[in-house]
Amino acid sequence: MSQLIPQELIDTVRQETNIVEVVENYVQLKKSGKNYLGLCPFHNEKTPSFTVAEDKQIFHCFGCGKGGNVFTFIQEIEGLSFPESVEKLAVPLNVSLPTSVYSEQRSTEKNQTHQTLITMHEHAKKFFHHILVNTEAGKEAMAYLESRDIPKDVIEEFEIGFAPDNRQILLKVMEKEFDETFYGQSGLFIERDDGSYTDRFVNRIMFPIKDAQGKTIGFSGRMMPSEQAQQDVKQPKYLNSPETEIFNKRDVIYNFHLARPHIRKSNDVFLFEGFMDVISSHMSGVKNAVATMGTSLTEQQINRLERVCQDVTIVYDGDAAGINATNRAVELLTDNTTLGVQVVMLPNRLDPDEYRKTYGLEALENELKHHQLTVFQFKKQFLSQEFNLDNESDVLTYLDLVLQELAKIPSVIEKDFALTQLSEEYHVSKDTLQIQLNSFIQSNKAHQFKKVIPKQPEVVIPQIQQVRKQTVVEKAERLLIYRILKEKAIFTQLVNKKDFSFVHDEYQELFQHIASFYELYGQIELADFINYLKEENLRQLLVTITMQDISQQSNETEISDCLHVIKKASIQSKIDDLMTRQQTAKQTGNAVEEMEVTLEIIQLQKKLSNW
Repeated sequence: MSQLIPQELIDTVRQETNIVEVVENYVQLKKSGKNYLGLCPFHNEKTPSFTVAEDKQIFHCFGCGKGGNVFTFIQEIEGLSFPESVEKLAVPLNVSLPTSVYSEQRSTEKNQTHQTLITMHEHAKKFFHHILVNTEAGKEAMAYLESRDIPKDVIEEFEIGFAPDNRQILLKVMEKEFDETFYGQSGLFIERDDGSYTDRFVNRIMFPIKDAQGKTIGFSGRMMPSEQAQQDVKQPKYLNSPETEIFNKRDVIYNFHLARPHIRKSNDVFLFEGFMDVISSHMSGVKNAVATMGTSLTEQQINRLERVCQDVTIVYDGDAAGINATNRAVELLTDNTTLGVQVVMLPNRLDPDEYRKTYGLEALENELKHHQLTVFQFKKQFLSQEFNLDNESDVLTYLDLVLQELAKIPSVIEKDFALTQLSEEYHVSKDTLQIQLNSFIQSNKAHQFKKVIPKQPEVVIPQIQQVRKQTVVEKAERLLIYRILKEKAIFTQLVNKKDFSFVHDEYQELFQHIASFYELYGQIELADFINYLKEENLRQLLVTITMQDISQQSNETEISDCLHVIKKASIQSKIDDLMTRQQTAKQTGNAVEEMEVTLEIIQLQKKLSNW
């Protein structure tokens, strides 16, 4: 399939794309020397072993062994074919690919459906936005947004729209462009008993929901306040798209595509409950803001956030339901991730959008940035709701629970500060509180010890690549490959040695590919050479070799030593083969062959001793 794309276009896309910029959309990278380090997106790890070499334009994980160039990365992370990865990277470069490629790479029915559903949602987004901004039907909705102090530039940026009070209008728009077979799969329509379709979203302000790449995959429609006030039959205030092939609520994070660069820059994220809360945060200048899809925080959403930041600040609604949701999110994050967690609880139990409208953008920004609670501070407030703290018995129970939470905090300073506060607030000596705290700390350690040592032996199947110990010969072969990729003069030197060959077949095969590439292009760009290689085992070997920490410049002694080691190993390999032949000849009674082979062995052993 890759042959459908002219090689010059593949080269253009690869050469004009910086792998660091692409990888940073998925992995939080930190500069380490000349390379970048991060947590591998292809396997779970706590210590970064995923390396991106900007000068070589390749990546390699020293944990799971995956590696390659920017096309390889996109193929692995997005589950795309090679042509699809080229197309994805070509779009931001405005590089046009042949239409035959476009159709070919979507040849499967699944890909065709996926792309059609996204295109339908993009059409619907533009239609709803046009209705809101440019038509009489959208005036009431626009007036409502203005009453919420949402300016037009924000409406444009978030592409907010309006679905009018007409159950056939979007259907008529789609009839001109799309086959009816996709209506039911899209989630945009509801199928009636007679098999006909009607618009799902009616008389609602429409918030497009987008994937990590900014493609529209669903909607959330807010009921108009006028209709909400007149409702006899209860309708949800927010109506979301149903689950479809392109829309999974457990996986989606609202505004992630816009917030991601701000999250990576600040290394933290503000997590909200609602779309309007995110928009309010964005308006206040806090743009590293996202929201879950009206559901509890999921493992998929957490994994996505873990890849781009180190800290999460939870800013849920201030009502009882919001506070309970905050507590669940805190426990989920602290128990299952290494993310730092903070909480913002806005005054007067207001949600972020209400707080912005009541007190203004600067006040909201100040609360978000400068009034963050630690997990313990939040827990202290959360637990206090359950007790009458004017009652001595309740106070004792409450302090017991608070100290249990404090025992989980690693910071010695925070523990000491909290004990001082509790002592002063509840008139209990700090020493007494410390004794009780120590008992909980010891209990936690004992519990952790039991968790670490299983009752029965467990068979652990390793999920990451095992590092094979290299022989001296293989180290020499790897060093030579590294040098000939960097220095053509060394390659020429080896080619001109008539009796030279690598001992191991995979290195000899790689050497032959290098020779062919030099002959075709005259020089080697590592990332382009990876595209040239078709054998996956050779690609991974190449990446592993090039990620070695080796001095930049070779010298004659180094090359001579490598050749010496390889030559000796090559002679020894021939001797081993001949000795096998010698044994076979002896067993079959072939005295002539046995003598001939014996003489060859003697000659090679003399040669080896001279080396």
